[in-house]
Amino acid sequence: MTVCVLGFGSLWRHRTVTNPLDPRRYARAAYYNTTGVMVGDRLRSRSGIIGHVRFNGVGGFDPNHPTRMIGRVFECEEPCLWRDQNKILFKKLLPSHAEPERYLVVTRASEVGRLLVGEPGWSSEDVWVVALSEWHDQQEAMLLIADRGTIQTSVGRYGLNKPDTEPCRARLELQLGAEA
Repeated sequence: MTVCVLGFGSLWRHRTVTNPLDPRRYARAAYYNTTGVMVGDRLRSRSGIIGHVRFNGVGGFDPNHPTRMIGRVFECEEPCLWRDQNKILFKKLLPSHAEPERYLVVTRASEVGRLLVGEPGWSSEDVWVVALSEWHDQQEAMLLIADRGTIQTSVGRYGLNKPDTEPCRARLELQLGAEA
């Protein structure tokens, strides 16, 4: 499966090789991204749905400049549920002309309204929730969405639209006339 990264969740963690003498310890590192919300003055997971995406140091991911990965396409494993957590492994960065099959999208209640996860029709069938964090009026969700996938929020229905000529410039757009 090929996935274009359109956004990242707020929380990052990493795992490195414990031997400080290993010259490839950073290449063998793993970087995990998930959702989070502010609780007081600290960023916390407050997971409603637990999950993460994983990038390996050898797969072309640059942990020092993650924003450079926005709009890039990765070869990925199929999403899975392991130990009651949703997971996706991003195996390797693909050339810039690679066509994505899915998109990694992050939504925040402050930007698109509150996702209505669990309610009938809250999303099209081609949307998979990777992770969801909630606290009071805050919500952050990490979603895997196919082209033309839709989600329902407290504001209205959003659809993933991509320009035919630039598939990695896809974005969620509020669909006018869609019910709230």
